[in-house]
Amino acid sequence: MDIIELVKAAVFGLVEGITEWLPISSTGHMLLLNQFLTMNVSEDFWNMFLVVIQLGAILAVCVIFFRRLNPFSPSKDKAEKRDTWLLWAKTVIACLPAAVIGIPLDDWMEANLGSPFVIAAALIVYGVAFIVIETVRERRADRALAEKGARPAARHFSADVALEPASRSELADEDARVQSLEELDWKTAIGIGLFQVLSIVPGTSRSGSTIIGGLILGCRRTVVAEFTFFLAIPVMVGASGLRLAKYLLAGNVPTTMEAAVLGVGCLVAFLVSLGVIRFLMDFVRRHDFKPFGWYRIALGVAVIAWFALH
Repeated sequence: MDIIELVKAAVFGLVEGITEWLPISSTGHMLLLNQFLTMNVSEDFWNMFLVVIQLGAILAVCVIFFRRLNPFSPSKDKAEKRDTWLLWAKTVIACLPAAVIGIPLDDWMEANLGSPFVIAAALIVYGVAFIVIETVRERRADRALAEKGARPAARHFSADVALEPASRSELADEDARVQSLEELDWKTAIGIGLFQVLSIVPGTSRSGSTIIGGLILGCRRTVVAEFTFFLAIPVMVGASGLRLAKYLLAGNVPTTMEAAVLGVGCLVAFLVSLGVIRFLMDFVRRHDFKPFGWYRIALGVAVIAWFALH
């Protein structure tokens, strides 16, 4: 066993676990990291590893939201079980556009759109989109308050602390059309699924494209964040299964070292994802997505500068 290669795999798992759920592009970060930290594996294995490592991240969603996603839970009544099946149905149907468009284009996208400059462009474009969309939502909430002649609602109260007004981002969420997953209608779910198609371009971010879609379509931040997690299950399981099947059908057999590398990468991605998912859900309850937009822009500019000079 080569300890150095296992450490590299752990680093890739760390990056995957962080960037898969934050709207900053996991594939983009993994491809960029590979420019500086290259593993000693075959090209076919690397292309498979880049996708299959996502299984570790998706397992974290299944663990954290197990009760919510389990329609057979004995603690749920009939209505709750029906709602769970309905959520699964919306999730699967919303994934169909990405499957129908993404699967035929998988090989072409891999061969033609993996350059650092394409990734940088996607990072910047969707970073700007996050900032613009959040600004528009907040201004709309401001106008609604002004028309009503209302003051910002109190956010919390304690014996020693005066009432604190809600932030503009919280007010924008209060103005959202879809306030819970139960209110997420079929049209909105499918619309979010259509936005997910944008993520086939490296650097876009699957979570980023669906979050942008959900915000545009009138969803509260926590709603679109959770639905994004759920959409990842069929998409990432399907993509990983497809890539693994292509790898094996091409006659490839991973070495013992490569199998260990994949195992370490998936395990680290799973453990890191457990914390990142909880962090994101807590973050979006009080903040908007603008910080991620600024991060994407800064990273995109840095990538262009780096590769233009090297």
